[in-house]
Amino acid sequence: MTSGSLRRWLVEHGIAYEHLMHEALWTCEDVARVMPPDVDAVHTKNLFVRDKKGRRHWLLVTSCEKAVDLKAVADAIGVDNLSFASPDRLQRHLGVIPGAVTVMGLVHESAREVALLVDRDVWAAARLCCHPLVNDETLVIGHDGLVRFLELTGHAPQILTVPTRG
Repeated sequence: MTSGSLRRWLVEHGIAYEHLMHEALWTCEDVARVMPPDVDAVHTKNLFVRDKKGRRHWLLVTSCEKAVDLKAVADAIGVDNLSFASPDRLQRHLGVIPGAVTVMGLVHESAREVALLVDRDVWAAARLCCHPLVNDETLVIGHDGLVRFLELTGHAPQILTVPTRG
């Protein structure tokens, strides 16, 4: 699926969004530098992680402001160790490249092999920003739209307070 076909899919399923075009964003620092300051939505950081043996995978969605403590996240979800999954695994499971990791990648994940972890602060937000499978575009989507998207893709989020470093 491409960004354009994802956006059409969202419209077909009654999910409203705002669409922004911009230079490629690779980091949260890029987001702060490039995104218009009047976008009233949480800017998300998305981490694709796996357990030590690579048998289980999670997509962790939090805000750009958080420095995530992966060891504490692992403890919170009852896993011995979490580490970043390889670009190969990212492509296989979510259909995106590093820098374009997004909750929207779950549209490709019909096998239900990726569990979704969402930071309580992001889940409570009225609107959030996410990439539409590429990192040179952003969608601003409301909470209800996100809930509808997750229902359609069959991904029930686990809501948690994401532990931070420091």
